[in-house]
Amino acid sequence: MPWLRPSAALHVHPVSLLFRALGDDTRVRIVALLSHGELCVCHVQEALGLTQPNASRQLGILKNAGVVESRREGTWTYYKLAPQADDHRRRQLRALVDDFSDKGALRKDVEHLVKARGPRACK
Repeated sequence: MPWLRPSAALHVHPVSLLFRALGDDTRVRIVALLSHGELCVCHVQEALGLTQPNASRQLGILKNAGVVESRREGTWTYYKLAPQADDHRRRQLRALVDDFSDKGALRKDVEHLVKARGPRACK
């Protein structure tokens, strides 16, 4: 029976890695913000009321799991959602973003983000 196969044979590692990375409220909120486009660490920090070290740590966990990717520009690091080669991961991530896009808390995060993204946000 297929449901009795060992988990290694099911190739679940990419999806389980995604779920482990998203097993934190802050990281889910970061993914929801990044669904709107690339952001500097300072934007994430300001929108979610995080310290810079905490924002960087959470983004690092997401990056190590392949959920986000980064690029440096001068002294700033910018993050965006990473393209997902695994179809299961892509569907799960899309479902998460779609489901949370209309939630009240995440709407407030986006409102904070809009205020934070001004030209002087990265100080």
